[in-house]
Amino acid sequence: MIESRCYGVIVMKTLILAAGLGKRMKSKKPKVLHEILRKPMILWVIDTVSKLENNAVGVVLGHRWQEVKALLPEHVEVFLQEEQLGTAHAVMCAGDFVKGDQILVTYGDVPLVKSETLKNLLALHRNSKAQVTLITVEMDDPTGYGRIVRDGSGNILGIVEETDTDERTRKIREINTGIAIYDGDFLYEALKKISPENAQGEYYLTDVVSFADKGRVVALKLEDRDQVRGVNDRVQLAELERIAKERILRDWMLFGVSVEDPATVYIGPDVVIGRDTIIRPMTMIYGKTMVGEDCEVGPFAYIQDCIVSDRVKIVRSECWGAHIESGAVIGPFARLREGSFICEDARIGNFVEVKKSKVGRGSKAQHLTYIGDATIGENVNIGAGTITCNYDGFKKHPTFIEDGAFIGSNTALVAPVTVGKGAIVAAGSVITEDVPDNALAIARGRQVNKPDWAEHFRRERGMSHGAE
Repeated sequence: MIESRCYGVIVMKTLILAAGLGKRMKSKKPKVLHEILRKPMILWVIDTVSKLENNAVGVVLGHRWQEVKALLPEHVEVFLQEEQLGTAHAVMCAGDFVKGDQILVTYGDVPLVKSETLKNLLALHRNSKAQVTLITVEMDDPTGYGRIVRDGSGNILGIVEETDTDERTRKIREINTGIAIYDGDFLYEALKKISPENAQGEYYLTDVVSFADKGRVVALKLEDRDQVRGVNDRVQLAELERIAKERILRDWMLFGVSVEDPATVYIGPDVVIGRDTIIRPMTMIYGKTMVGEDCEVGPFAYIQDCIVSDRVKIVRSECWGAHIESGAVIGPFARLREGSFICEDARIGNFVEVKKSKVGRGSKAQHLTYIGDATIGENVNIGAGTITCNYDGFKKHPTFIEDGAFIGSNTALVAPVTVGKGAIVAAGSVITEDVPDNALAIARGRQVNKPDWAEHFRRERGMSHGAE
């Protein structure tokens, strides 16, 4: 056994092939960075294989590899395939990483395989003492796929790629998915024997099967074909997103989450939701978001990388990187930006934006307000049209509003500034200095009324009352 600083004792390895150009995607970025439910395909695969116990993960990259590597977790080892000469050549690029007890080979553009399937594949491989254990499926139309060739006893003799099939093998419906577990030492030696003498002039990984001992190639035949579907173009990408979306929504509904309109709700693979939460139509929840129990989310809500506690209500609002505590109400038409912390029973209402600020328990900002780089205490009322003027053109500055303060409508708080406990700020004020506890702050010009001035003004210009 070898040691890994991330995994401890390693009992298996996974190699993900992700070096392809993806020409049919017609995109500037690598194919494996295209997203399903706002998550790059390569991360779907890495997260799935990382659930296998004591598993070291490697990825073979090629086209624009730096962009892919930048998204990978630290524990993933990267190998480069500078020239794409086939799947076997990609595995060769991993060198000694291939050696060992078992190695799973899979693909960065096949994102929907389940960890349970891979665990079953590994168990079959170990129990059968196979040199190669394949995942296969039967297809009504196997065109384009490598065919599984068996003898009369059902033993797998080899895999024939589509371009090399004859009329007989073309009729075989059982196809190779490309996902397989190999005896590492066997694979390492077999790779040396592969030649590119085929219609494509490439090094086929499927040729490894022909070097295995008789009876030591077995297959796990899947009924669920969707798990092993790959992505070659954007049409297939959209189809896989639909499949992933339906699978995730079904799982959450069976768990105890209500989804009112599954056709218009999108939930990412890393989202966690508590029981008895209701997800209303036209709602999207992505990233590492955690939603508690008894919440109402939507309609028309977008939530990304947020922590949402129990009994929170979010209506027609957008939340990014926010923390929302129990009983808070967000929206309609609110925007919480990264670093927002909304405490228990607080209310953020229509057309209110919060950025990198804490809003204390029971505090309210109900209308037309911007709160940036601010710390707001408990039971504070922020009147409509209030803004924290946090940016002087060079630096951001903080605003502090302490417990029980009342900020009148249309107030500008010019940071850095503090409003003390229980203080009242008169509507229409521009506050540039600290306000003491329990004080009244008025910062506006004194109103002056001039009787009949408007009538004289209109008469001098030949205008009647109400004329434009």
